[in-house]
Amino acid sequence: MIRLRAFLAFGPLLLGACSLAPKTVLPTPPVPQSWPVGDAYLLQSEAALPILSYQSILTDPRLQSLTEQALANNRDLRVAYANVAAARARTRVTRAEQFPAVGINAGAGYSDGSGDGNGRGDFSLRGGISAFELDLFGKLANATEADRNRALGTEAAARTVRLALIASLADAWATYGADRDLLQIAEDTAANARESVRLTQARLDGGVAPRTDLRQAEQILATAEDAIAQQRTAIAQDENLIRLLVGGDVDRALLPAGLAEVTPAIAPVPAGVSSQILLRRPDVIEAEYGLRAANADIGVARARLFPSISLTGLLGFASDALSSLFDSGSFSWSAGGDVTAPIFDAGGRRAGVAVSEAQRDAALASYEGAIQTAFREVADALAVQGTIAERARAAAANTAAAADTATLTDARYKGGIDSFLASLDAQRSLYAARRSEIATQLLLVQTRIALFRALGGDSGAGGNATAR
Repeated sequence: MIRLRAFLAFGPLLLGACSLAPKTVLPTPPVPQSWPVGDAYLLQSEAALPILSYQSILTDPRLQSLTEQALANNRDLRVAYANVAAARARTRVTRAEQFPAVGINAGAGYSDGSGDGNGRGDFSLRGGISAFELDLFGKLANATEADRNRALGTEAAARTVRLALIASLADAWATYGADRDLLQIAEDTAANARESVRLTQARLDGGVAPRTDLRQAEQILATAEDAIAQQRTAIAQDENLIRLLVGGDVDRALLPAGLAEVTPAIAPVPAGVSSQILLRRPDVIEAEYGLRAANADIGVARARLFPSISLTGLLGFASDALSSLFDSGSFSWSAGGDVTAPIFDAGGRRAGVAVSEAQRDAALASYEGAIQTAFREVADALAVQGTIAERARAAAANTAAAADTATLTDARYKGGIDSFLASLDAQRSLYAARRSEIATQLLLVQTRIALFRALGGDSGAGGNATAR
């Protein structure tokens, strides 16, 4: 009884044993302290990046409504959240191994093997602790810590999925608007081409124009009609992608009519001057938790080099008569302990330590690599953002000049001054200029979305994660 009482008294103290895991020391981020500067970059604000929600960047109520639907219904996000729940449960399973498992059993029997006809009963009720391992060297505690950090990494991965979903939906919404504009350009070009074919046919009938002019005009019309069909396909595919991201049917009233509605709906993101902001990106956080879990695994592997101690304890009642089962004389107890110590295993346990240390080195490299990748993505987006305004201005000027040239050339052709080929070239140039301007405007919006994603700027993405 004294041994059992001693275990009950000192057992909780043994749970808080030493840890053989190395302390996690995060390295200095292997990137410059500030973003790149030069001709391709805008002068950045001196203020650090504020905490942003997607609502502060995606300002259009229609896009916000679609985003809310996506966050509620997207299947990839549901899978990510289910993985988080499973990881949390695994942590609880591992942590439970640090504590004694208490069980109870009862039994009753009857035998008549004495030969005198007098039967003998056997009744028992027992409960206790079976094979409880004392965590003297922190093996179980470090296993729990490893699983806890992996669960936190899984939560960070879910936030990565959430942020990617928000950015992908915004990108698809913007692309839909651009494709609507491209469809309008193709329809305008086709309408002009039909008029050109009509006029050229009349000039041919009047003996003023050669047949080649008519055929060239018909080529322009056929090209425009092909572009119309392609753009209708692209718009349908855009809708399919948005429907997939949202996870259900989409009200077309929530879709933009063109880029003129998209550009003001997605606000620019200030980058700040410090690259330390990258440490809040969910993929970088996931890599950090992976590093912490790898360090805990080293502690588990090191603890296996030392003896393990298991305790058992049992107390209860046993009697040959049910009526006297709970009498004082029927009480019984037992306690014991086992020690298992490694002597020779051909270096297997030490190899296990080497494996865990190598995995820790890989996790450290992954953590640093995640930071470097994040820096490159932000720097690339900043490089585009620094020059996109000038590119948009140049594209608009090119479209205006091409439109004026097409008007003048067409007038000169109708006046008999220029050939029809010059008029066709001017129309082709105008068509290409208008498409190029749309592409540049779309790139401006996509760069804002890319920077928002690269900076990990959605504070709401942390709503389902444990605070760091």
